[in-house]
Amino acid sequence: MNRYSMRASLFLVFLLSVMHAQGQPGVVRTLEPCACPVPIDSSFHTRCAYLIVPENRKKKNGKTIKLPFILVESKNPNKKKDPLLFTGGGPGGSSLGWARGVTHSSIINDRDCIAFEQRGTYFALPRLSGTELDDAIRESYRKNLNKDSMMVVGTKRYKKALEAKGIDLAGYNTDETVSDIHDLLATLRVDSVNLAGISYSGGLMLAVLQKDPSRIRSLVLDSPLPTFVPIDEDEPANFNESLTILFGHVEKDSTNKALYGNLKERFQHYFSSIGEKTFSIPYVEKGTTDTLHIQYTRRDLLAILVNTPMKHIPYTITEMIKGNHYPYIKRVLDDIFEHSTAPSGMRISVYCADQTAYHSEKVLQQFYEAYPYLKGYHINDVYKELCDCWQVPPIKPETKQPFYSNKPALLADGELDNACRPLYIDQIHHYMPNSQRLLFINKAHGVGGQDMSRFMQLFLDNPYRKIESTKKEIIAY
Repeated sequence: MNRYSMRASLFLVFLLSVMHAQGQPGVVRTLEPCACPVPIDSSFHTRCAYLIVPENRKKKNGKTIKLPFILVESKNPNKKKDPLLFTGGGPGGSSLGWARGVTHSSIINDRDCIAFEQRGTYFALPRLSGTELDDAIRESYRKNLNKDSMMVVGTKRYKKALEAKGIDLAGYNTDETVSDIHDLLATLRVDSVNLAGISYSGGLMLAVLQKDPSRIRSLVLDSPLPTFVPIDEDEPANFNESLTILFGHVEKDSTNKALYGNLKERFQHYFSSIGEKTFSIPYVEKGTTDTLHIQYTRRDLLAILVNTPMKHIPYTITEMIKGNHYPYIKRVLDDIFEHSTAPSGMRISVYCADQTAYHSEKVLQQFYEAYPYLKGYHINDVYKELCDCWQVPPIKPETKQPFYSNKPALLADGELDNACRPLYIDQIHHYMPNSQRLLFINKAHGVGGQDMSRFMQLFLDNPYRKIESTKKEIIAY
C-alpha cells in the first residue's frame, strides 16, 4: 500500500469513527447535586441531582435547563446491573413521587430504580406553570362567557407570560425528552436499562427505544399511548367504547332493572336531546357573599363523566338524566375556583407538537356525526384552537411512525380504559413480537397495584419467559 493509500485509509477509519460517535445518542452532561425533591425512606441510599441539558438542541445558544432525578439504590449486594428507569405520564405529570413508592415495592430488591423528571414539569427548572389560563377559565364561569373563546384568550396570555421569562416553548416536546433520557443514561454510565412508562410516557419510552435500542433491555408499559396513535382523533371514540363495555356489564350484572335497565340507550338519548341547551345553577364562590348564576352545558356534564371513576358512572348518569346536576356541577366549580385545573404549559407544548400538529379535524368531525351525543365536546383539554395560539413546531415525522423491535416488553391495560384502549397494546404487540400483554377486567386507565407489581417482578427476572395469570380478572396473552 502506498503512502497516499495508507493516509486515505487512516482518514477513512477516522471519519467512520467520528460518524459513529456522532450517531451515538446520549451525551455525557454535567450533574449538579441537589436535595431530593421528595422524601425517600432514609434506610435507602439515594442519589439526587440535576441533569443539565440544552433547552433546545436545534439552537446553539448555550441555554440550558435543569432536570432532577432520584436514583434509589437496591440494598441487595448481588443486585442486577440493569436498573429500572421510570418517568411519568400526562403529558406534564411529575415523576419523582414514584421513587418514594418504589421503596415499598419488591422491584427494589433486585435492582436500582431511577425516577426522572421530564423537562417543563413540576420539579424541573424551569417549570412551565402559570395562572393565566386558570384565571381565564374562572372568568368564563363567573361572567358566563364563551368557554372556548376564553380558553384561547387564556392560552395567549399564558404563552406570553412564559416567553417573558425567557422560556423557549419550541424546546418542550417528546423529541427533546427522548434525548434527555439518553443523555441521563450516558451520564450515569448505564449500559443496560429497563424502561417503565404509563400513558403518555409509555409512548415516550417507545420513542427512547426507537432512537437507540442498544442500552434497552426491556420495557414495562402501563396503559400506553403509542407515539403513532392520533389520540386527538381517537380519544372521544375510546371514551364511547369504554362506556359501551361498562353498559354491557351493568345490563348483565345489575339487579336493579328499574334504575339501570337500558342505560346505554337512555344515556345516548338524553345527551343527544339536550344538545347545546344551557343550564344554570346558583353558586357562591368561597370567600365571597354574592350569588352567581353560573351557566353550564352538555360539555360540562360529559367532563364530569370522563373524570368519574368507572364504578360510579352508572349511578351518576341516572342522576343526570333525572336533572339532578347540582352536586356534580358544584363539585366541579369548587375545584375550578379553589385549585389549578388548566393544562400545564408542558402538557400544551407536548400535545401541540406531538399530536395536534399531525391530527385531522375532518376525522374528528366524522366522529361527532357518528356519535351526536358527544358532539362538540373536547375530551382532551388541549386542542387545535389552543395550539394555533401556542405555535410550536411539530416533532420529527419519524417519531410518529411505528417501528419493529425484538426487545421484550410487558404491556398492560384496563378493559375499561377510556383514554388509551387495550387496542393500543395489541398494536404495539404487532410491532414487538417479544412483547406480552395483560388485560385487567373491570379496571380503567393506569392499572397499577400489587398485581401489576408482581407481574413486573416476574417479567424483569426473565423478560422472555411466558407470563401466566391465575386470576380470572387478569388475562395474560
